[in-house]
Parts: sequence; C-alpha cells; structure tokens
Amino acid sequence: MTRIVVGINRTQDGSIAVARGEDEVYSLQKERISRRKHHWGRLGDLPDRYLPHMPLLKETVDLVVEGYSSDAEIAHLADYHEELRETLSLREDTPIIRVSHHLTHLYSAFPPSPFQEAAGLVVDAQGSPVRDFTEPVELPPGTGPDMLEISSFYRCERGRVECLAKQLWDGDWARPAGLGCFYSLLTRMLWPEGEGNEGKVMGLAPYGDPGALGLPPLDVRGHEVHIPPEWLAVFQGDRDGYRYGEAPFARCANLAAAGQRAFEDALSQLVRRLHERAGSANLVFAGGTALNCSANGILIRESPFQEIFIPPSPHDGGTAVGCALYGLIEHLGIDSRFRWRDDFLGPEPDESAIAAAVRGLPGDLVAERPEDLIAAMAELLESGRVVGLHHGRSESGPRALGHRSVLGDPRLPQMRDYINFEVKGREWFRPLAPLVLAEHAPRIFDVDRPAPFMQYAADVRPEHRDALPGITHVDGTARLQTVTEDTTPFLHALLRRWHERTGCPVLINTSLNGPGAPLTETPEHSIETLRATHMHALAMPPYLIRKRNEPPVPGRDWPPAHEDRPG
Repeated sequence: MTRIVVGINRTQDGSIAVARGEDEVYSLQKERISRRKHHWGRLGDLPDRYLPHMPLLKETVDLVVEGYSSDAEIAHLADYHEELRETLSLREDTPIIRVSHHLTHLYSAFPPSPFQEAAGLVVDAQGSPVRDFTEPVELPPGTGPDMLEISSFYRCERGRVECLAKQLWDGDWARPAGLGCFYSLLTRMLWPEGEGNEGKVMGLAPYGDPGALGLPPLDVRGHEVHIPPEWLAVFQGDRDGYRYGEAPFARCANLAAAGQRAFEDALSQLVRRLHERAGSANLVFAGGTALNCSANGILIRESPFQEIFIPPSPHDGGTAVGCALYGLIEHLGIDSRFRWRDDFLGPEPDESAIAAAVRGLPGDLVAERPEDLIAAMAELLESGRVVGLHHGRSESGPRALGHRSVLGDPRLPQMRDYINFEVKGREWFRPLAPLVLAEHAPRIFDVDRPAPFMQYAADVRPEHRDALPGITHVDGTARLQTVTEDTTPFLHALLRRWHERTGCPVLINTSLNGPGAPLTETPEHSIETLRATHMHALAMPPYLIRKRNEPPVPGRDWPPAHEDRPG
C-alpha cells in the first residue's frame, strides 16, 4: 500500500507538500494561488487554496506533519486540526504531528540531497522557540523557553541526524543577533517594506564600495554571529538616509556592498567552524540566507567542503517538503528515495485546462499551433522578441527554472533594460540570469560543477562578457542555470535549436510574472501576465500565443530615441 504524508508550512511563505510513497513529492506555495508574494499560512488555506489545485489531497492520508515558527499561528492549533479533519480524508488513527522550524529546513535539504553523510547548516532570521523544539540539543544552563533558534549546526547520516549547536536570540529587535537578522535589517534600511527585497540588496551591492562607510566585519564567536555597535547605530539611525530612490544612489550602493561583504565573511567563518566540528566533506545549507547567490558562490569556490547541496527552495516555502519527508522517514519508517534532481514539484498539468484557457483567450491575443513550436520560439527570440514559457509542473522554489520562465536574447545590449522596465517593472540594476547548455557551461562560465537550480553566482569568463551583456552583471558574474536533457527536455531542445541558429548556447531566463507578483501557476495566470506586460509571446505547448498589437522590439524600436535609459 502506498503511504501518503501531507506536510504543511503554517508560517511565512505558506506551503503544502505531499509525499506519496518512497519516490514522489508534490509541493505548492500559497502565493502561487493567492497571487500575493510571501503570503503567510492561515486558516482556510487547505480548503480554499490547496485542495482545489492538488488532486492528491483528496486521497486517504496516513500522516499530517505541520511546521510552525516564532509567529502566533501555533495558538490556532486546535482550529487547524479541526480544519484538517474536515477537509482531508484522514483515517481514524491518522496522526497529526509537529516539527520545529529548523528541523523542517534540514529535512528539506539532507534527505533529498545526493549525500550519504554531510554537515548541515540552517540560518534564518528566527525559528521556533525553545519550548517547541522537537529535536534533542544541548543548550546552555538556564536557557529560557522563549529563546528563538536563529542558526543550527548538524552532523547528518542516513538514518541519523545530530544537532551539534544552535545560536539563540531573545527576539528583541532592539538587540538583534545572527546573520538572518542582520540581512533583514540591512534590507529594511534600503527598502523599508523589507520582506522579499533581499535579492535587491544582493543585486545592488556590486555597484558600491564596501569600505566607503567604514563599517566593521560582523563579530563571529565560534558558532555565533553578533552585530557590532557601528552596524546597530546605522540600523537604528536615520532610515531615510539610505532609502533607495530617495537617498543618493552611491550611498545606498555602498551600504549594500558593506553589508553583503560582512555577510559573506561571517558566513564563511561559520562554515569553516562547522567543517572542523562535523568532520564531513559535504555540506547541506538551508534557511532564508541560503538564497544569497553571491555568498553561495564564495562557499562553493573557497569553503573547505568539497561538495555543497542547497535545495532549490531553501526558504520557508520549502519547509513543507521538509515536513513531509520528516514524517515519511522518522514517523512511518519509510526510506525516501526522493532526490531533488529538479524542482518541478507542482501539480500535474491539466491539458484540458490549457485548451480551455486558449479557447477563452481575449480578443487582443491570438493562438496558433505551430508544426514546430521550438523552431517558432527560436525564431521569435532571434528577432529580439521576449517569449514567456509555461510548461509542465511548476517550480516549487522562488526561481524560474524553465517551466514558468521569461526568455530573451542575451546578446542584445537593450534586452536587460527592456525586461526589467517593460516586463518586470523593477529597478534598472537588477541582473538577469542565464540558461546554458550544460556541456558549454565551463567554456563560458568559471564553473566546475552543475548548477541546475540557479543558486550561485559564477564569473562570466572575460572573453565572453562583451558578447553576453544581457546576463553579465556589473561585477562580471552571473547566476547561471545549467540545462540537461534528462531533467528539462523541452528547455534543452530549445537551447539546442537556439545554439544551432545563433552559435550561442545561452538564453536569458527570468521568472514568468509581472511587477510585484509571484511566479505564475495556472494557464490563466500566464496569459494575464502576457497581456499585462510587454512580453511579445507566450509558449504554452502545444500553443504559441501572440498579441495582435505587438509591443516595441528591443534593438529595433526600443528604447525610444528620446529616452535615456540608465544601466
């Protein structure tokens, strides 16, 4: 009998996952349905958001595993459990269990990694309080029950996980501590809305001078990171003095650069400390800080670990997968064979829903079924058009990996600005990522390993930078995704055709969404994104959807002659 475990993240970046037997995992984040980025988990999500989109939830469930964090949602535990019993097909004896926050991160990283043993690192702004820990860990005498985990260090083997240490914090933002709190405060100085803007800080940092403001490194003491008084004075000082768009650009960039360097240096010290203590050549890394691609690139190049695995959804949205795998392995005793080889964990596509969406197209769009869809896409891309791609199961993580993507020609100098301004509606300095055929990656980028999840930045080799302005950041790096036929056959075929036509094995790839919106999930979401932005076309196999009134084309009639675009 195939066992089914449902994992639910009840906190930030609300999400659900279903582990079906030893091999299958499905996952869906709330924001993909609600269309609100980083949408927190709440009562009503299960019947209203998840059940209509996840058919597996209608099958008999053997175990439910919930993950909570430091917010107040755990106070609604009884109501959540009543909702579970009313919504899901639970057996009379189906258990509902809880796992503390950092353990959910760890189980999203180590069990689906390729390693038999590894050191484990989890770093975020704040996790569960001590009173809710579901793992044994030695804590200092007198540790209070309200203290929050902000980093955790592990030694992992198949069948055994040992927590070596944790850094704890009292939750008082007047006395912040740890790498997650530091980067959160840094982000809020530049973008006061904070949440979700950490990637902007990372993109802005290369435009600044990390030494210009005279700010010190972070204070690393063993496995703990503390924030020096000079940084606290900045964070508690004049917020308007560093607000992006109001303060001078150089001042904002210098703060981002100083913070990014301090973060990278402190993280590198933590990783070296963990390597000494865990005694492994492998590292798994999760938590919100693991989304920092620049720092990840440094770890891969310079850390003492030989191999590093970061799950494609290392932030809170991925903890539902961690909940499901924890339940399968630790509670049901099933040895999961699921490995995170690709990130296409969304619901199975419904061909009838795609056909219905195409039949219901508004009058400003027209659909066709090209005899050779890949050739038609390559032709559009070569002519300077921007093409969306909606294909297969959606990505579970925050980065588009070829199933919900916007594609463009990286050789066009105008393309990055066009996508940033006319499609994404975002800041001019934001970098765009490259897709590259895996066999060509080492020739163009300074890489010695696959990068299937777009998780780390690598140097674009100097001889290729001028030819690829659309994906080369100001510091000469790019956050690449290597593409192979076995994990992304449609995308691989498109890149092969593109390479044959142009001699270039690289395409621009960014997420299929409009300004401020999350990745699209349904055919209707993707079609509306085509209508609401200046994308030229949307490929939704077997259909190609275009606009009757085409937007301007980069390099031909964009930007307008009278406009001076920055960047």
